[in-house]
Amino acid sequence: MNPQGAPKGSPYFPAEGNPPPPGFHAPPPPYSPGPSGQGPIGVTVVSTVVAPPLGPDSSRVVCPSCRATVSTRVDQETTTKTHLMCLIMCVFGLWPCCVIPYLMDSCKNTNHYCPSCGAFLGTYKR
Repeated sequence: MNPQGAPKGSPYFPAEGNPPPPGFHAPPPPYSPGPSGQGPIGVTVVSTVVAPPLGPDSSRVVCPSCRATVSTRVDQETTTKTHLMCLIMCVFGLWPCCVIPYLMDSCKNTNHYCPSCGAFLGTYKR
């Protein structure tokens, strides 16, 4: 007899050495801390870096790549919006003015870079 009162070899308590009945799942192995006692082996810690709010002008941020506190270097980049504005001007007969969207920063996205290491920090979309 076992502690629950069922005889050895019963369907609920198979004799030692016999496989468990179909549909029976063994309990998971007990928790064992890693070598340093801080947690199980193979656990990956993921940290999230929150991007600073970037605007159309240079911003003061801490670069996640080199950890330096810098004022970002900004570059303007033409977008689909820039090309559409030019196309619309041409369609309405304003072809002499179609270069204006390429000269205006308000029709372009602003890319921010770290001046120390050159890492891309983010884009301000218009």
